[in-house]
Amino acid sequence: MTTFTAEHKPADIVKVFPKASDLFKAHRIDFCCGGDQPLKNVFTENHLDEADILSKLNNLYKDWSAEGHAVTDWESVPLNELVDHIIHTHHAYLNDELPALNQFVSKIFRAHGAKHPHLVELNRLFNAFKLEMEEHMVKEEADVFPLIKEYELNPSEALRTQIHQANDELEAEHDEAGNLIKQMRHITHDFQPPEDACNSYRITYARLAELEDQTFTHVHLENNILFKRI
Repeated sequence: MTTFTAEHKPADIVKVFPKASDLFKAHRIDFCCGGDQPLKNVFTENHLDEADILSKLNNLYKDWSAEGHAVTDWESVPLNELVDHIIHTHHAYLNDELPALNQFVSKIFRAHGAKHPHLVELNRLFNAFKLEMEEHMVKEEADVFPLIKEYELNPSEALRTQIHQANDELEAEHDEAGNLIKQMRHITHDFQPPEDACNSYRITYARLAELEDQTFTHVHLENNILFKRI
Protein backbone atom coordinates (compact mmCIF):
# COMPACT_ATOMS: atom_id res chain seq x y z
CA MET A 1 0.00 0.00 0.00
CA THR A 2 1.23 3.48 -0.87
CA THR A 3 2.55 5.72 1.90
CA PHE A 4 2.00 9.36 1.05
CA THR A 5 4.86 11.79 1.63
CA ALA A 6 5.38 15.52 1.27
CA GLU A 7 6.70 14.83 -2.23
CA HIS A 8 3.27 13.67 -3.42
CA LYS A 9 0.93 16.12 -5.14
CA PRO A 10 -2.63 16.61 -3.82
CA ALA A 11 -4.12 15.99 -7.27
CA ASP A 12 -2.30 12.64 -7.57
CA ILE A 13 -3.32 11.59 -4.06
CA VAL A 14 -7.01 12.24 -4.73
CA LYS A 15 -6.80 10.09 -7.88
CA VAL A 16 -6.02 6.98 -5.81
CA PHE A 17 -7.67 8.05 -2.53
CA PRO A 18 -10.73 10.22 -3.29
CA LYS A 19 -11.63 10.62 0.39
CA ALA A 20 -8.39 12.58 0.87
CA SER A 21 -10.32 15.51 -0.57
CA ASP A 22 -12.18 15.84 2.76
CA LEU A 23 -8.93 16.22 4.70
CA PHE A 24 -7.53 18.63 2.12
CA LYS A 25 -10.64 20.82 2.24
CA ALA A 26 -10.49 20.91 6.04
CA HIS A 27 -6.95 22.31 5.83
CA ARG A 28 -7.60 24.55 2.79
CA ILE A 29 -5.29 22.44 0.59
CA ASP A 30 -6.20 22.88 -3.08
CA PHE A 31 -6.36 19.56 -4.94
CA CYS A 32 -8.01 20.74 -8.16
CA CYS A 33 -6.92 24.09 -9.66
CA GLY A 34 -3.69 24.30 -7.67
CA GLY A 35 -3.23 20.62 -6.93
CA ASP A 36 -0.24 20.01 -9.19
CA GLN A 37 2.52 20.94 -6.74
CA PRO A 38 4.15 18.82 -4.00
CA LEU A 39 2.55 18.88 -0.59
CA LYS A 40 5.80 20.16 0.92
CA ASN A 41 5.30 23.43 -0.98
CA VAL A 42 1.72 23.71 0.29
CA PHE A 43 2.77 23.02 3.86
CA THR A 44 5.41 25.76 3.68
CA GLU A 45 3.24 28.35 1.94
CA ASN A 46 0.25 27.83 4.26
CA HIS A 47 2.23 27.26 7.48
CA LEU A 48 0.70 23.82 8.01
CA ASP A 49 1.91 21.03 10.30
CA GLU A 50 3.45 18.56 7.86
CA ALA A 51 3.83 15.66 10.29
CA ASP A 52 0.28 15.99 11.61
CA ILE A 53 -1.41 16.15 8.23
CA LEU A 54 0.65 13.33 6.71
CA SER A 55 -0.10 11.16 9.73
CA LYS A 56 -3.84 11.82 9.41
CA LEU A 57 -3.71 11.26 5.66
CA ASN A 58 -1.93 7.91 5.87
CA ASN A 59 -4.05 6.65 8.76
CA LEU A 60 -7.23 7.53 6.87
CA TYR A 61 -5.88 5.84 3.75
CA LYS A 62 -4.96 2.69 5.73
CA ASP A 63 -8.47 2.43 7.21
CA TRP A 64 -10.14 3.24 3.91
CA SER A 65 -8.08 0.66 2.01
CA ALA A 66 -8.90 -2.01 4.59
CA GLU A 67 -12.59 -1.45 3.86
CA GLY A 68 -12.01 -2.61 0.27
CA HIS A 69 -13.23 0.43 -1.63
CA ALA A 70 -13.18 0.26 -5.41
CA VAL A 71 -11.90 3.36 -7.22
CA THR A 72 -12.63 4.07 -10.86
CA ASP A 73 -9.36 4.41 -12.74
CA TRP A 74 -10.18 7.54 -14.73
CA GLU A 75 -6.69 7.45 -16.22
CA SER A 76 -7.59 4.37 -18.27
CA VAL A 77 -11.31 4.85 -18.92
CA PRO A 78 -11.96 5.80 -22.57
CA LEU A 79 -12.07 9.56 -23.02
CA ASN A 80 -15.63 9.53 -24.33
CA GLU A 81 -16.79 7.72 -21.17
CA LEU A 82 -14.99 10.21 -18.94
CA VAL A 83 -16.57 13.11 -20.85
CA ASP A 84 -20.03 11.54 -20.56
CA HIS A 85 -19.49 10.98 -16.83
CA ILE A 86 -18.63 14.67 -16.35
CA ILE A 87 -21.70 15.75 -18.33
CA HIS A 88 -24.21 13.36 -16.78
CA THR A 89 -22.89 13.59 -13.22
CA HIS A 90 -21.30 16.98 -12.61
CA HIS A 91 -22.94 19.14 -15.27
CA ALA A 92 -26.31 17.59 -14.53
CA TYR A 93 -25.86 18.35 -10.83
CA LEU A 94 -25.02 22.00 -11.52
CA ASN A 95 -27.88 22.42 -14.00
CA ASP A 96 -30.30 21.23 -11.33
CA GLU A 97 -28.68 22.80 -8.27
CA LEU A 98 -27.68 26.28 -9.40
CA PRO A 99 -31.21 27.61 -10.09
CA ALA A 100 -32.58 25.96 -6.93
CA LEU A 101 -29.76 27.18 -4.69
CA ASN A 102 -30.04 30.65 -6.20
CA GLN A 103 -33.53 30.91 -4.71
CA PHE A 104 -32.20 30.04 -1.23
CA VAL A 105 -29.27 32.48 -1.44
CA SER A 106 -31.62 35.24 -2.59
CA LYS A 107 -34.16 34.38 0.12
CA ILE A 108 -31.76 34.66 3.04
CA PHE A 109 -30.19 37.78 1.52
CA ARG A 110 -33.59 39.51 1.39
CA ALA A 111 -34.67 38.28 4.81
CA HIS A 112 -31.43 38.70 6.78
CA GLY A 113 -29.15 40.96 4.72
CA ALA A 114 -29.79 44.01 6.90
CA LYS A 115 -28.72 42.17 10.06
CA HIS A 116 -26.00 40.05 8.41
CA PRO A 117 -24.29 42.31 5.82
CA HIS A 118 -22.02 39.54 4.54
CA LEU A 119 -25.07 38.04 2.82
CA VAL A 120 -24.94 40.94 0.34
CA GLU A 121 -21.48 39.77 -0.75
CA LEU A 122 -22.52 36.12 -0.65
CA ASN A 123 -25.39 36.88 -3.01
CA ARG A 124 -23.01 38.67 -5.38
CA LEU A 125 -20.40 35.91 -5.28
CA PHE A 126 -22.92 33.15 -5.82
CA ASN A 127 -24.50 34.88 -8.81
CA ALA A 128 -21.05 35.45 -10.33
CA PHE A 129 -20.27 31.75 -9.80
CA LYS A 130 -23.61 30.69 -11.28
CA LEU A 131 -23.08 32.79 -14.41
CA GLU A 132 -19.47 31.63 -14.78
CA MET A 133 -20.33 27.93 -14.54
CA GLU A 134 -23.43 28.09 -16.75
CA GLU A 135 -21.47 29.74 -19.55
CA HIS A 136 -18.53 27.40 -18.93
CA MET A 137 -20.63 24.24 -19.23
CA VAL A 138 -22.22 25.43 -22.48
CA LYS A 139 -18.76 26.07 -23.95
CA GLU A 140 -17.51 22.65 -22.87
CA GLU A 141 -20.48 20.70 -24.17
CA ALA A 142 -20.87 22.62 -27.43
CA ASP A 143 -17.25 23.18 -28.41
CA VAL A 144 -14.58 21.35 -26.43
CA PHE A 145 -15.98 17.97 -25.46
CA PRO A 146 -16.94 17.10 -29.07
CA LEU A 147 -13.33 17.85 -30.07
CA ILE A 148 -12.04 15.50 -27.37
CA LYS A 149 -14.34 12.71 -28.56
CA GLU A 150 -13.23 13.31 -32.15
CA TYR A 151 -9.58 13.24 -31.06
CA GLU A 152 -10.07 9.84 -29.45
CA LEU A 153 -11.42 8.46 -32.75
CA ASN A 154 -9.12 10.33 -35.13
CA PRO A 155 -6.08 11.72 -33.29
CA SER A 156 -4.06 14.41 -35.02
CA GLU A 157 -1.56 17.04 -33.92
CA ALA A 158 -3.75 19.81 -35.33
CA LEU A 159 -6.75 18.66 -33.30
CA ARG A 160 -4.60 18.19 -30.21
CA THR A 161 -3.32 21.76 -30.50
CA GLN A 162 -6.87 23.07 -30.91
CA ILE A 163 -7.97 21.23 -27.76
CA HIS A 164 -4.99 22.49 -25.76
CA GLN A 165 -5.73 26.08 -26.73
CA ALA A 166 -9.35 25.67 -25.66
CA ASN A 167 -8.33 23.95 -22.43
CA ASP A 168 -6.10 26.86 -21.43
CA GLU A 169 -9.18 29.08 -21.42
CA LEU A 170 -11.24 26.47 -19.57
CA GLU A 171 -8.59 26.10 -16.86
CA ALA A 172 -8.54 29.88 -16.38
CA GLU A 173 -12.32 29.73 -15.91
CA HIS A 174 -11.88 26.90 -13.41
CA ASP A 175 -9.47 29.12 -11.45
CA GLU A 176 -12.06 31.90 -11.37
CA ALA A 177 -14.83 29.56 -10.23
CA GLY A 178 -12.55 28.08 -7.57
CA ASN A 179 -11.68 31.55 -6.28
CA LEU A 180 -15.36 32.46 -6.02
CA ILE A 181 -16.06 29.28 -4.02
CA LYS A 182 -13.12 30.01 -1.70
CA GLN A 183 -14.40 33.54 -1.10
CA MET A 184 -17.85 32.17 -0.29
CA ARG A 185 -16.33 29.77 2.22
CA HIS A 186 -14.31 32.58 3.79
CA ILE A 187 -17.14 35.05 4.34
CA THR A 188 -19.46 32.33 5.69
CA HIS A 189 -16.83 31.09 8.18
CA ASP A 190 -16.54 27.69 6.49
CA PHE A 191 -20.27 27.55 5.77
CA GLN A 192 -21.13 27.66 9.47
CA PRO A 193 -24.48 29.45 10.01
CA PRO A 194 -24.86 31.83 12.94
CA GLU A 195 -26.54 30.57 16.10
CA ASP A 196 -29.76 32.45 15.36
CA ALA A 197 -29.98 31.17 11.77
CA CYS A 198 -33.38 30.01 10.53
CA ASN A 199 -33.89 26.71 8.75
CA SER A 200 -33.55 28.26 5.28
CA TYR A 201 -30.27 29.84 6.36
CA ARG A 202 -28.92 26.48 7.51
CA ILE A 203 -30.11 24.67 4.38
CA THR A 204 -28.44 27.30 2.20
CA TYR A 205 -25.09 26.90 3.90
CA ALA A 206 -25.29 23.09 3.78
CA ARG A 207 -26.04 23.21 0.06
CA LEU A 208 -23.21 25.66 -0.55
CA ALA A 209 -20.83 23.22 1.17
CA GLU A 210 -22.10 20.44 -1.11
CA LEU A 211 -21.68 22.74 -4.11
CA GLU A 212 -18.05 23.28 -3.14
CA ASP A 213 -17.47 19.52 -2.83
CA GLN A 214 -19.05 18.79 -6.20
CA THR A 215 -17.22 21.64 -7.91
CA PHE A 216 -13.78 20.66 -6.64
CA THR A 217 -14.31 17.04 -7.72
CA HIS A 218 -15.62 18.21 -11.10
CA VAL A 219 -12.64 20.52 -11.71
CA HIS A 220 -10.19 17.87 -10.51
CA LEU A 221 -11.50 15.39 -13.09
CA GLU A 222 -11.11 17.92 -15.88
CA ASN A 223 -7.87 19.71 -14.98
CA ASN A 224 -5.87 16.82 -13.57
CA ILE A 225 -7.17 13.89 -15.59
CA LEU A 226 -9.16 14.70 -18.74
CA PHE A 227 -7.09 17.62 -20.00
CA LYS A 228 -3.78 16.03 -19.08
CA ARG A 229 -4.63 12.87 -21.03
CA ILE A 230 -4.81 14.75 -24.33
